[in-house]
Amino acid sequence: MAHKQTIKNNKQYLIFCHCIVIKIERFINKIEYDTVHKMDNKTDLIKKIRYHFGLNIYESNVWLALLNKGSASVGEIAEMSGVPRSRVYDVLESLEKQGFAIAQLGKPVRYMAVKPGIVLDRLKSNMLKEAETRIKLLSNIRTTEEYRRLETLHNKGIEPIKPEQLSSYFRGRINIHSQIKHMLNEAEKEVILITTSTALKRKISLLKPIFKKLKNNNVNIVVGATPTENKGKTSGKINFTKELGVPVKKININTRFCVVDGHNTLFMITPDKEEENDTAILVKSPFFSKALLTFLNAAWKR
Repeated sequence: MAHKQTIKNNKQYLIFCHCIVIKIERFINKIEYDTVHKMDNKTDLIKKIRYHFGLNIYESNVWLALLNKGSASVGEIAEMSGVPRSRVYDVLESLEKQGFAIAQLGKPVRYMAVKPGIVLDRLKSNMLKEAETRIKLLSNIRTTEEYRRLETLHNKGIEPIKPEQLSSYFRGRINIHSQIKHMLNEAEKEVILITTSTALKRKISLLKPIFKKLKNNNVNIVVGATPTENKGKTSGKINFTKELGVPVKKININTRFCVVDGHNTLFMITPDKEEENDTAILVKSPFFSKALLTFLNAAWKR
């Protein structure tokens, strides 16, 4: 069973890497277009180059200058990029090592940018190699002595738990979804999920197989969704009950939280807008869960 789960996780990691590559490819195409058309907002482009390619501010400016010029001397590069001439030499050396620029023989030495498409192919190759290496590591890590020692340390450290250790927070939608998945898979008696219809739509593929397993294990499942609108279309039009295989009730409270077995509560503290800034807090307290559900029951009766 663990082997099957590992295979599934490996496939998900490859899919994630593939999505990253697609995003980089689209951005490469945008760079080629913006370079030709002299993009007005250069600062915005520099920021995106730094984000997507992991270059620092000087490297980004020099590479963009080379893309615009085609071939340039150190002096020309310094003038076009705004990077101090004394630093341009180090920056060009770094770009050469990373495959973003090449030197042309002659005096004075001139440099030219590597075509964005070639950079993209190199990034794809490196990313796939890294993914394969990581998959092999993840596939074998459970059999190592180090992993068994970590499991032992965790099991020994579970008790006693101090009050200040009863809560933790998660940032980023991917991390939050992973925690929800973990909590639901550990459920034994009851799962209560309150969210918006937009967020519920986003989690259908995640929840559907888990709910099926929970139903087979006779776990009570309660789902409520607040209708939300998106560009004039109501996402609540989706038949969530049919999609998830459990009744989904309409509720008019704009909140998102999940309570498992009456003592583990994960609730969101940010609006459901930005993926990277989405933040949730996990509280392991039966008292807190009971208090929260008391307010929910009052809202449910409205």
